[in-house]
Amino acid sequence: MMVIVVENAPPRLRGRLSLWLLEARAGTYVGAYSARTRERIWGEVKAMLDNGSAVLAWTASNDAGFSIETAGANRREPVDYDGFPLMRFLPPAKET
Repeated sequence: MMVIVVENAPPRLRGRLSLWLLEARAGTYVGAYSARTRERIWGEVKAMLDNGSAVLAWTASNDAGFSIETAGANRREPVDYDGFPLMRFLPPAKET
């Protein structure tokens, strides 16, 4: 199982994701693929993301039962805390 959530994604990326995954809500895509296919889809997301942001969560054989990866400008950053995935909030960007 995998879930991809995109924010501020270009329409061409949203259309491409709709070909492979079910859009459960606006910007939230779910599906069940092999690791190889998941990596290929995630590569497409990163290549087409432009100024948006995305997060990928998938079933994994670890203590939590899932793994997370992010792409694009995002205040949330996944960190590994003794084998358990957590999210760290980065400070807000200062305006110049």
